[in-house]
Amino acid sequence: MPLLLTGFRLNLLGRFLALAIAALGIDLIWGYTGLLSLGHGVFFALGGYALAMHLKLQIPPDASIQLPEFMSLYGVTKLPVFWQPFYSFPFTAFAIVLIPGLLAAVLGYLVFRNRIRGVYFSILTQAATIIFFNLFNGQQKFINGTNGLTDFRTLFGATVSAPQTQFIFYVVTVLLLVAAYALCRWLTTGRFGNLLVAIRDDESRVRFSGYDPTGFKVLVFAVSAGLAGLAGAMFTLQTGIISPKAMDIAFSIEMVIWVAVGGRASLVGAVLGALLVNYGKSLLSERFPDIWLFFQGALFLLVVMVLPNGLVGWLRHQGMQQLRSLLGRRPAVMTYPSLETDPDVEQERQKLSKHD
Repeated sequence: MPLLLTGFRLNLLGRFLALAIAALGIDLIWGYTGLLSLGHGVFFALGGYALAMHLKLQIPPDASIQLPEFMSLYGVTKLPVFWQPFYSFPFTAFAIVLIPGLLAAVLGYLVFRNRIRGVYFSILTQAATIIFFNLFNGQQKFINGTNGLTDFRTLFGATVSAPQTQFIFYVVTVLLLVAAYALCRWLTTGRFGNLLVAIRDDESRVRFSGYDPTGFKVLVFAVSAGLAGLAGAMFTLQTGIISPKAMDIAFSIEMVIWVAVGGRASLVGAVLGALLVNYGKSLLSERFPDIWLFFQGALFLLVVMVLPNGLVGWLRHQGMQQLRSLLGRRPAVMTYPSLETDPDVEQERQKLSKHD
């Protein structure tokens, strides 16, 4: 596929694959654990800012000012202390995931230990988005405020904006998406995955069974935030900018829409939803720049009213049933276990009918 795409389209695909990593995190916490977060834009932006700070510190030794250029405009003469660790790429690589993850763990512990859930959890995460948006928006001296961090030059000596470098970023994004999918698949299978689903479906019963859901929810929230931070870093590399706009409430809600369109509790659905919605958004905004937002709103209404389980959910249930009908096959039995088609049960019925 990369050979069939132009540089611009390949860059778009790389961005959307980065967003799909964030969608996996949303699906992990919402689709499997039942916690609707409307604040994942914060974690996404923190990952982006962590990598952007490292990129802004790639200043040639012969430069007249050994500071990011915007700082000199505001009279800053010495690099702030919290910037200094980002000279190190290993530190930056850990910070991309750990800073969002630790923030989510602390916030989650404070929220979940008080048994706050449902719509109240969603409101709290949205409030956190507003707080961080205003905080980052006002830090002109240290992180360039509304303008954000941009104009990245080099990474490991390679020009960030060069086509060859951008292709490498695309490949790395694909590999990270595969790794994120494998991690989420591992977490959602087996006993741990069953426990997450149990927390989603009936948390009170989980408590009565002797489990404390708090630790599990904190862990999943932290992993989800770490994935969002990783997505933000790769997105920043391929767009060349990170700003407080990534913390906007609308962007966090968009992440939820991706998962809703693809299908909750379906990791493939989360990836598919992120790609379809963002590609649709790109194409529609190119062709209908004035009204494309109406298409996006209509899509969300369609999913909520007609496809509540998303595209993958529809394919698994109604879609497969319709396909079996078109092929002239018997509809699948929806009971569990499948008593109607079990051969042992059928033999028992025949024996009973003979006795009668």
